[in-house]
Amino acid sequence: MTFAERVLNYHRSLKPNWALPDGVELLFPYQAPETWAAMEAFYRKFYSDEHPRLFLFGINPGRFGAGVTGVPFTDPIRLESACGIANPFRKRPELSSVFVYEVVEALGGPSAFFGRCYITSLSPLGFVRDGKNLNYYDDSALLTAVEPHIENNLRTQAEFGMASRTVLCLGQGKNFTHFERLNQRLQLFERILPLPHPRWVMQYRRKRLSEFVDAYRRALEEALP
Repeated sequence: MTFAERVLNYHRSLKPNWALPDGVELLFPYQAPETWAAMEAFYRKFYSDEHPRLFLFGINPGRFGAGVTGVPFTDPIRLESACGIANPFRKRPELSSVFVYEVVEALGGPSAFFGRCYITSLSPLGFVRDGKNLNYYDDSALLTAVEPHIENNLRTQAEFGMASRTVLCLGQGKNFTHFERLNQRLQLFERILPLPHPRWVMQYRRKRLSEFVDAYRRALEEALP
């Protein structure tokens, strides 16, 4: 089974039946045929092999990136312009995607990057409240409700084929704190290296973009076997 098949089969198995606190909606794009078409095109293009990858874990899918395309940190613009995958989605930019694809280019472009790296997230599904993105850790009741799903996600994806038991965490604050706490119990990874979250960089440190891209490049090169 190829890496692409493992990823696609896992996401096909996800169900939108999570019990969530009142006022929180599940972001579940996989029912849309156009999202599945985009995901299949992306993963079959870049992951149709059995090579292990370095894993990068974000927080959870957002409304304008993976919540549309099904591909983490890949908005419809980057999916088409950088990855060469035409799609029918509204071409709306997503800040985290803009940063991540600067990193992708710094590591040699999509074929080179995705041939060695796999981007995912701690929670495989995202959340919305009052029409806005919600992180899994932003609400204590939400965290309690989804933690079993996050644990299952980590266990399952760790079997996809890791090049190293060192993984990268996108987010140096709460995402890293919860990731380390969970890993102490699950013992799936030997080392978790935290990096500034792409959205934080784009919102608060955009003038230093090249500096953060270089920091990502160095961290990736250090972690890659």
